This record gives sequence, structure tokens and C-alpha cells, in this order.
Amino acid sequence: MSVRHAVVAGGGIGGLTAAVGLSRRGWRVTVCERAPVLTGIGAGIVLAPNALRALSAIGLGPGLWAGDALPGQVGLRTPDGTWLSRSDGGAVPARHGLPARAVHRGFLIDTLAAALPAGVVRLGVSVTGVDDAGDAVVVRTSAGDLRADVVLAADGIRSVLRGQLFPAHRGLRHAGEAGWRAVLPGAGLPAQQAAETWGRGERFGVVPLADGRVYVYATTVSGPGARPETDHHAELTRRFGTWHDPIPALLDRLNQRDPDPVGILHHDFHELAAPLPRMHVGRVALLGDAAHAMTPNLGQGGCQAVEDAVVAAHLLASTDDVPAALAAYTRARHRRTTRISRRSRRVGELARLSHPLAVSLRNLAVRATPQALSLRALDTVLGWQPPSDPVNVNVNVTEQR
Repeated sequence: MSVRHAVVAGGGIGGLTAAVGLSRRGWRVTVCERAPVLTGIGAGIVLAPNALRALSAIGLGPGLWAGDALPGQVGLRTPDGTWLSRSDGGAVPARHGLPARAVHRGFLIDTLAAALPAGVVRLGVSVTGVDDAGDAVVVRTSAGDLRADVVLAADGIRSVLRGQLFPAHRGLRHAGEAGWRAVLPGAGLPAQQAAETWGRGERFGVVPLADGRVYVYATTVSGPGARPETDHHAELTRRFGTWHDPIPALLDRLNQRDPDPVGILHHDFHELAAPLPRMHVGRVALLGDAAHAMTPNLGQGGCQAVEDAVVAAHLLASTDDVPAALAAYTRARHRRTTRISRRSRRVGELARLSHPLAVSLRNLAVRATPQALSLRALDTVLGWQPPSDPVNVNVNVTEQR
């Protein structure tokens, strides 16, 4: 029997994870990435236990994630430093078997790419459309047509293929917020602990990365396309410069341009206005942001893309009937990702509260919630288990990218 061919549109976290999962199950894979280089642009990502289990299922086990696990206690604070909630650093691994790990997105992208055979990733090639003939798919790309047994569309929040497959869908909606992100050098800083601080319609987050750097992010209520009147650092200092330690020190470091400038990313938050009716059509499946773009409030966007990819690879390797495998993929993923997206939206609604009375009531409710109840509330998210089947992890290092 001939080797089956999968085309993956998009070389981000979800696309590369799918490529690893399929190639290790005997598929020939072509990843088309429109950018000229693979990159995890200037931000961190928390690999929660559910994502780590998924990666382990395709042979990317804990040994690959160098550095420390997410350290110490994690929690939620007010701008004056008062803790609203704080959980023991060992509570999540004790409950879910694995500690979360925070890494730079670039490190994750590099690790996934290194697990692929040479020639799998085609840079500077964009997928512009697909023609599903029933027994195969013709993939239209900027470098010519490709023929494939299946197409996995991991082409991001503004997915071209989502628009082709579901032309009547409402598409994206603005989530009412904008955010800043940056990764800072950690040398000379005291040990940081993961925490998010909620003010009135504003948030500031601190996440120590496994390599010693510090990922910081901030959000504010904002309309579509709104931009600060000053530069980003000045705006962040105006909004958060009087908040509790270590936020002022981190903002000072963010302004240190010599010798290594720190890039500050600013972007609006968007999500799908409504769930897609399904996550596949025929021999084409959507995954990650293309399938269920969600707000970042639960930190699950990238984790759900990893889950999607691992489940899709497992199901495609389990049968020769590609449409049946993708129908099973929709059944396995649609309800879960829809629920997590809605939950993330609800968290964002709480965080955006700005009226003093509403903020006081919110903070009181958070403070009154027992730690055990907060941990149990995440069981359905963090406790997910991947499907298991043998994969070939004996990739020849000399053939890796």
C-alpha cells in the first residue's frame, strides 16, 4: 500500500504537532508555512498537564522540556498586592500527575520542528484553497498544486481555509480587550512566581519561563483598532507603574534597550463569534485557532491546538477511511473546545469589570472560594487524557531539520 500524504497548512504549534504525530505514524507530511522562517513570536506559553500528556503521546516526553517546572505558588492578586487566591505549587502536579511548564513559544516551535524529518516544512509557501475530489484533495499553494489524502488546516485565527469551508460563518468578533506581551531577561531579578493581578478593567501577568526569562503580559478594555497615544512602554507605565512589586521593576527592565532591545507586542483579542458547525468537511479538518479561536483567559489556546493535533493524528492512523476519521475527530473535539472557549470568555468578562462595586463583589467571591474548589473546577480542562497508540520515535537525527 502506498504511503499516504498529508498537507498541513500552517507551521505554528498546532500544525507542527500534527506533522510530528502523522510522520511518526508512517504518513508522508508536507507543512506549508507562508512565513520565510519558523518562529514563535516574542511570547511565552504555559504547557498545562493536558498539553504535556498530548505531546508525550507522540514521543515528545518530559525529557525535552528543559529547565524548571512552573515554580512556587500561583495565584491572583489586587493592584496593592493583596492575594485573592493562591494555590500550593504542588497542588496541580499532585492532582494531575504533571507540573505545568512555561516555555518560550520559539523554543516549542524549534523542538517540534527538530522532531520532523528533513524536507517536511516548506517555508514561504501559503495555502490559498483546496479542492476536495472525494478520493483525494488538490491543495492550491503559492508554489503550485499538491495532491493529498488529507489536509489539516492550522492556518491561524484568520484562516483562509475556514472561510472556504464555512463561507456563511460569522467569523471573528472583537473580545473587548487588547493586550501587550513581552519576554524579559531574568538575570539579576529575584525569583518570580506566576501570578495575575486584576484591577478595574486591567490585568498584569507574570510567568517565569523554564529557561530563566520572564514572560509578562497586560490587558485592558479596548475597542477594535484602538492604539495608545504614547509608546507602549509609556502606556504600560501609566497604567501599571504604581501596582505592587515586582511590576514596577519589570516595567523598568522592559524599557532597557541596551544591549538587547525587548520587543513589546500589542494586539487586539478576537475569538470566533460562534462555534463552527463542525471541525471538518470531507477530507479537510481545521485545528487550533482556525477551528476554535478563543480568548487567552484560560491559557488554553495553544494547549487545545496540541490536543487537536494529537487526536487528529491518532484517528487518521487508525483507519484507511479518511472522511470517517475526520468525522470522529469532530466528535472527539468539538464539544470540548466549545466548552473551553465559552469558559475562557466568561473569565474575560469577570476580568473586564470596572465599576468599583462590581470589582469589589468579584474580588470578594474569588477570595471566598476554597482552594480545593478552584482546583476541582479545572479538572475537566487539565485532566484530559490523549488516545494512546504506538508511534515511531526513532527519527534519524541526521535527517532532522
